[in-house]
Amino acid sequence: MTKPAQIPIIDTHQHLWDLSRFRLPWHKPGSPLARSFLMSDYLKATEGLNVVKAIYMEVDLAPEQQQSEAEYVIALCNEGKTPTVAGVISGRPDSEGFAKFINQFKDSPYIKGVRQILHDPHLPAGLCLRDQFVKSVRLLGELGMSFDLCLRQGELLDGVKLIDACPGTRFILDHCGNPNVQAKDRSQWERDIAELAERKSVVVKISGILASAKVGHWNVGDLAPFVNHTMNVFGPDRAMFGGDWPVCTLAATYKQWLEAVQEIVRDRSEADQRKLFHDNAVKFYGLGEPRPG
Repeated sequence: MTKPAQIPIIDTHQHLWDLSRFRLPWHKPGSPLARSFLMSDYLKATEGLNVVKAIYMEVDLAPEQQQSEAEYVIALCNEGKTPTVAGVISGRPDSEGFAKFINQFKDSPYIKGVRQILHDPHLPAGLCLRDQFVKSVRLLGELGMSFDLCLRQGELLDGVKLIDACPGTRFILDHCGNPNVQAKDRSQWERDIAELAERKSVVVKISGILASAKVGHWNVGDLAPFVNHTMNVFGPDRAMFGGDWPVCTLAATYKQWLEAVQEIVRDRSEADQRKLFHDNAVKFYGLGEPRPG
């Protein structure tokens, strides 16, 4: 069986931010994340890890900068000098101006979808079920774009309702549905994510769960039940690896996170490991490349 480390990686959740260009309102003074994280930093963090391509993921920047973010992503991908080959940009589907905004990118080979973080404490529960929001997410499907679901764990069933209301749109569930990996009772999350996984138009990212890990005291065994349950309910064809760098650095290096996932899935078949780390991303994002390795 191929060792996980030999499989080429497509990182489906790469964050970058340059604070000389963009403002991130969620930054807290003194936070380790309240500085610029540039491509040079990403390349250093992933050095030697066989990361061959990356999908940029929006960083919840100030809404008035969404246009600039999209232009930044397109320019980055067009240069072709870095692993970043496509991006998911920030948008506000609840806004009446959303259609005009997103239609600009309908012919871009680089803009694959939109995300609005829904677990922001300032946002009300059920926002994604408002009429305007649903209308906008349906439009994404018409344009061939996807929508990333980044929800509070307790609102996963809102995601189910949104998916059911938008049958022509493809969805990605971020971060295994944002479970609390320190919780002793994970039964509600297990039931809700299984319900969501029954919808075949949604895939999932194995990413981001370190956000709730105990800094300096987590181990692979803490993460394995969440990764394994997620992969089991979604199946091998609908799960993709995401680095969630630099957010992951609050609890681990990129290398530590990647190696933890590789350890958890090492007993799965080589074909299923390749799907997780590479092939499913090629298929879902239409990257159209031959499989290396």
